Amino acid sequence: MLKTSPLISAFVRPGLARNGGFLTFLNKMSEIAKEQQTAQQLKRANEDCEDCTEGLQASKRVKAETEPADGDRKYPKKKVVLLLAYSGKGYYGMQRNPGNAQFKTIEGDLVTALVKSGCIPENHGEDTKKMAFQRCARTDKGVSAAGQVVSLKLRLIDDTVHRINEQLPSQIRVLGLKRVTQGFNSKNNCDARTYTYMLPTVAFSPKDYDTRDVTGFRLELETLQRVNRLFAMYKGTHNFHNFTSQKAANDPSARRYITEMCCGEPFICSGTEFAVIMVRGQSFMLHQIRKMIGLVIAVIRGYAKEEVMERSRGQEKVDVPKAPGLGLVLDKVHFDRYNKKFGGDGLHERLEWDSEGEAIKAFKEAHIYPTIVETECQEGSMLSWMASLPIHDFEASTPDKPEKKEKDNAEITGNDSD
Repeated sequence: MLKTSPLISAFVRPGLARNGGFLTFLNKMSEIAKEQQTAQQLKRANEDCEDCTEGLQASKRVKAETEPADGDRKYPKKKVVLLLAYSGKGYYGMQRNPGNAQFKTIEGDLVTALVKSGCIPENHGEDTKKMAFQRCARTDKGVSAAGQVVSLKLRLIDDTVHRINEQLPSQIRVLGLKRVTQGFNSKNNCDARTYTYMLPTVAFSPKDYDTRDVTGFRLELETLQRVNRLFAMYKGTHNFHNFTSQKAANDPSARRYITEMCCGEPFICSGTEFAVIMVRGQSFMLHQIRKMIGLVIAVIRGYAKEEVMERSRGQEKVDVPKAPGLGLVLDKVHFDRYNKKFGGDGLHERLEWDSEGEAIKAFKEAHIYPTIVETECQEGSMLSWMASLPIHDFEASTPDKPEKKEKDNAEITGNDSD
């Protein structure tokens, strides 16, 4: 029986109960209460249903986020390496600088092409860690490459290389693609790197030579032999702290292993005599190769004595000039240990690019060498740099003091950053 509240009882006349009216009133109130109770139950049921719907929708969202996209179902992502060639003119180096879109980089254009071609999802382009992207060598501003290698996970779509190249400017090309092991890292698995440096031979002229007559200079055999004797002094493991920046003489990472360095026979191009220097080493620090070449030029031209070559690899701080970046090219990277371990297992390819040799040669002749020659003839970067050699003091030296390490010295301590 529904209890009557005092407020209701105060308005009930005594005679009403005797005539049955009060019972009718109570029954009506009971029906109203039941209807309200039923409505509340329906409301709770609807709310529970809405909660279930929201939960189901959230579950679907999570499932959609974790399940592969349609592109990934059709083309599962695989670990591969790409063989890259590019002319560095107009670019601020290889490595992309997030947040600095105004500085155009090789990686920036490559990642954009990977997204547009459908090889990687758009969000992977924003965060390259999602595709395990790694380059074999960082190249500095203006430096080119004929044999750069990057490792990453991408969708192996139909005609992958062609589709990527369709989205790239002509001065950047993917020349090859190979599958690799899941744990492969192009930087860590690289055993050695070979660079070349193309320069006008007038760089080896005596300091009293009139450098305005660039086309008239010819490198003599005796001078070339002396150049190669000086380059040979770099071979082996040495302390190259003077050949980069922010390195103390006692920093173990300044010790680098050079296996070969020499200058080839000169040749004529556009009326000017050029030569190509080749250097192979396990790894290089920022600006190391350019400083190695710069010091030899300073000695050959007569601004420095030969003894500075030995002193530069000691504990003293030596002023070492840095040659221009224009002629520097990452020619080839080497994966000898990987090839020995996985190249013959029947499952993986050897990371060698003999079949791409003609394409590499054609790219050099079409985009790299002409750019170096044309830019040098028009802008005279080597001649301008040579004019700065007299301001260097090759005799002065001071004991090397440990320098305060920068907060982010990845560009300085990297194995691959010339």
